[in-house]
Amino acid sequence: MNQQQNARLRNAGFATFFFSGICAISAGVVVSLLQEEYGFAYGMTGTLLSLMSVGNLLAGLLIGMLPSVLGMKPSVLLLTIGYAAGYAIMGLTGAEILLALAFFMVGIAKGSVINTCTILVSDNSADRTRGMNLMHSCYACGALLCPFVIAAAAKVSTALAVFLLAALGLVLWLVYAFTPLTGGKAKNAQEKQAIDWSFLRSARFWMLTGLLFFQNAAEQSVNGWMVTYFKGSGIISGALAAYTVTVMWGATLVARLLIAFVFPFKQPRKAMVVMGVSCTIFYILLVQARSQGAAIVLLFAFAFAMAGMNPTAVASAGRMTSVTSMGIMLPVAASGAILMPWVIGVVAEGAGLDAGMMTNIIPCVGLVLFAILVARLPEE
Repeated sequence: MNQQQNARLRNAGFATFFFSGICAISAGVVVSLLQEEYGFAYGMTGTLLSLMSVGNLLAGLLIGMLPSVLGMKPSVLLLTIGYAAGYAIMGLTGAEILLALAFFMVGIAKGSVINTCTILVSDNSADRTRGMNLMHSCYACGALLCPFVIAAAAKVSTALAVFLLAALGLVLWLVYAFTPLTGGKAKNAQEKQAIDWSFLRSARFWMLTGLLFFQNAAEQSVNGWMVTYFKGSGIISGALAAYTVTVMWGATLVARLLIAFVFPFKQPRKAMVVMGVSCTIFYILLVQARSQGAAIVLLFAFAFAMAGMNPTAVASAGRMTSVTSMGIMLPVAASGAILMPWVIGVVAEGAGLDAGMMTNIIPCVGLVLFAILVARLPEE
C-alpha cells in the first residue's frame, strides 16, 4: 500500500476518534440533562450508563466477528451509525425503553469506533507508539470540547444538544462511508476457519490485556467518581467540581502530545512501569488531599501519568493487532471500567465515600504489577 493511502486511512482514524471523543464523553452529561427533563430516578440513570458500557463491550466482539460475514466496510457502517441514531432517539422521546435502546446503540458505536480507529492507525503508522498517542490525543481534544459544546447547546434546549450530537455522529459515519475500508469477508468455509486465533496462546497478549483491564478500572473510576467525591467531601465547590473533567482531559492531551512529538519513548515498556508507579503515588496523595489547590494539581498529575498508558500498551501488542485480537483484548479490558466504578459505589454505600475511593488503589497496584510483567517479556 502506498504512503498516500496509508496517510488517508490513518487520518480517517484520527478524525473519527476526535468526533467519538465528543460523542462518547457527552453521554454522561446528556444523561443528567435527560434526567432533569423527564424526571426519572437515579437507578434509571445508572442503568442507562451501564447499558452504554454493555454496548461498548459487545461492539468489540461484533466488530471482531461480523467482517468475516459482511466484509469490513459494511460491518463498520452498520455498527457506527449508533451515535447518529442513538442521539436522535434521545432527542425525540423520553420513553425509558427507547432511551435504554439509544444508550445501548451509543455504546455499540463507541466500541466499534475504538476498534476501527486502532486498526486504521496502528496498521498504517511507521511509529506505532507515536501513532496511537496521537490518535488518543484526538479523542482527548474531543473530550475537552464536549462540556463546552453541550453547555452552549443545552442553554437553548436539551433537544438541540442531543440533535447536535446526532449530527456529529452522522459526520463520523460519513467519514467511514468515504474511506476505502477493505478486508474482512471470508470467501469460503476454509477462510472462515482461517481466522488467526494464535494470539490466545500468547503470554504477551494476556499480560497486555490484564494491564489494560487495570488501567481502564483505575482511570474510569476517577473519571466517574471524582466530581461526586470532590463535591461530597467539600474539597472543591460544586460549580468548579464539574470542570475537574476538563483538568483531567487537559492533562491527558498535553501528555499524549508530548509522547507523540517531543519525548518519544525509547523504551516503551520501561516507560509503562514508570507511568504505573507514578499513577499509584499520585492517586494515594490525591485521596489524602484536603485543599482545592492540592486536589487539582494532584488530579492533573494523575491524569498526566495515566495518559500514555493505554496507547503505549496497545502499540506494544505489535503484530497482534488484528480485528479479532482487538475484539477480545479491548472488551475484556473495558470490563474493568464497568466493574471498578460499581465496586466503589458498593463500598461507598457501606463504609462511606472516602473508603470507596480508597479501593481504587487496588487497580493502580494491579497496573504496576502487569507493567512489570510486560517489561520482563522478551522483545518480539
